[in-house]
Amino acid sequence: MIFLRYSLFVISLIFSAAFSQQLLADSNYGGTLLNKIQQQGVLNVGVSMQAPWVMKNNKGKLIGFEIDIANQLANDLGVRVKFKQYPWQNLIPALKQGKIDIIASGLSITAKRALEINFSNSYASSGYSLVSNLSLTSDFTSIKDLNNNKIYIAAVQGTVSADLASKIFPNAILDLRKTSADATSAVVNGSVHAFIASSPIPEFVSLKYANKVDSPLKKPLLTTKEAFAIKKNNQEMLNFLNAWITAHQADEWISSSHKYWFNNLDWRSRIAKQK
Repeated sequence: MIFLRYSLFVISLIFSAAFSQQLLADSNYGGTLLNKIQQQGVLNVGVSMQAPWVMKNNKGKLIGFEIDIANQLANDLGVRVKFKQYPWQNLIPALKQGKIDIIASGLSITAKRALEINFSNSYASSGYSLVSNLSLTSDFTSIKDLNNNKIYIAAVQGTVSADLASKIFPNAILDLRKTSADATSAVVNGSVHAFIASSPIPEFVSLKYANKVDSPLKKPLLTTKEAFAIKKNNQEMLNFLNAWITAHQADEWISSSHKYWFNNLDWRSRIAKQK
């Protein structure tokens, strides 16, 4: 019994020390995420590879719509940007653990995610569609033909696409992949019948592999809004992000960047070729 009390006392001391250290660290930066970023001079941005939001160019440098967004955000804050790459499903855990300050990676606003993190106002919108393997679906007459227990549908793990696939095609077999490139390869080589992703990925895949896949839908399966994500209880940072978005929507900088990355394929000559 004495040993148990002693153990609990030691654990209490450890937690108290850790909490005190965190309070001291917060006080050194004025107690807010915004002050911390400004005083350290670095904005740590979490991203996940997904064209055209985040990609690598021929020299291995990150490019894409979200890279433009994060670079401009850091520039307006007067700090440098540091990108940290994660598999899609690890982005939110990394944010909650304090490994990054912000997520800027085509993250869709959902009620489920809002229970864990805070979203800024939306600065982009996209739809979710699918690309199908031509040879495997040549005799299909309707999108409903995909809702079959002999059909395999790919999606990236931890994304809205994965949830959407299970809801719209509950009878199909959901094949979760770690990356968009992996899911693309699966539908192109015929390992799966279809791949669900946010636009313009399905459209880009169908253009690149026109002899093997098709993008059959005229309307998206779902339309979503994308935003920044930060840890909860950082209202000052959230206020700044919302003001930043409003300002750059007004001067049309955001819409101009979005148009470049989403409305044409001119940037494809800049990206690294996938093996």
